[in-house]
Amino acid sequence: MKKLFLIKNLELFQGEKYIKTNKNYFEGWYFKNTNNESGISFIPGININGHEKKAFIQIITMDSSYFVNYIIDDFKFSFSPFYIKIGNNFFSKDRIHIDIKDDAQNLTISGDIKYSNNQNINTNFFNPNIMGPFSYVPFMECNHAILNMKNRADGLIDINNNIINFDNGIGYIEKDWGCSFPKSYIWCQGNNFKNSNASFMISIAHIPFKAFNFRGIICDLIIDNKEFKFTTYNNAKLIKYDVDNNSLDILLKRGPYYLNIQSKYNSGLKLSAPVKGKMEKDIFESISSSVIVTLKKDNNIIFSDTSTNCGLEIVHE
Repeated sequence: MKKLFLIKNLELFQGEKYIKTNKNYFEGWYFKNTNNESGISFIPGININGHEKKAFIQIITMDSSYFVNYIIDDFKFSFSPFYIKIGNNFFSKDRIHIDIKDDAQNLTISGDIKYSNNQNINTNFFNPNIMGPFSYVPFMECNHAILNMKNRADGLIDINNNIINFDNGIGYIEKDWGCSFPKSYIWCQGNNFKNSNASFMISIAHIPFKAFNFRGIICDLIIDNKEFKFTTYNNAKLIKYDVDNNSLDILLKRGPYYLNIQSKYNSGLKLSAPVKGKMEKDIFESISSSVIVTLKKDNNIIFSDTSTNCGLEIVHE
């Protein structure tokens, strides 16, 4: 599989060459599903740490999280059409099927969700995804791709005999791959805005890059199909970065545009993140937080709205 083809189709499994090696590696997809009251995210993936090779599915709800281990042979993938399977579970850009029973965690979860009306970010050859030209750099510690900023989600998930109905719900899909998550970062994503048809994500992270490091910015706001990107590679500037364990207040500037993001942490639950391919770092994510996003052009407010059921991670060194 040619590297350029994979870069142009980042939803595909990027790590096929690592399966038969002992090089440290991870790859994970993130499927977030919300309705007006509730939400659930699924993170299927693999991790390789020397001779230790595993597949996994992480699950996070409004009030609980789970890590389900699988052997690497349970991981299957297809390039055309794109899908991945782990055990009896199926994931693609069009649908997911969940079938998990883990007695050790008192977890039984099953169901199906179909996705439609996909909203994608704008891309071109130089910017094949949200990382822009950094997508072509071969030695990045962690790569990130947005596969779907917003879609319609329809279906049911039964978790321990509690049914979550996602008919006319909202989905979001992204992924990460490499060897390690950044040692410090913030990530926030929301598309349940109260008064508008908008979708939003931001990540600001410590990025090691050869002999030095920098604070990398990727941020996208889509309002009624009009896209506003604020990123390191398009010369966005970080004007304000006020972040503690429970909240963030960030101001970005690009040209005449100012973007303010304010979010408060709510009910963070433990997930596992990779360090040198091993899922050994505890991070805490909320999918029940809120975010206020305000976009100005010069001094004029052109967008301001609040998203509920947003995802939020604040990770310090």
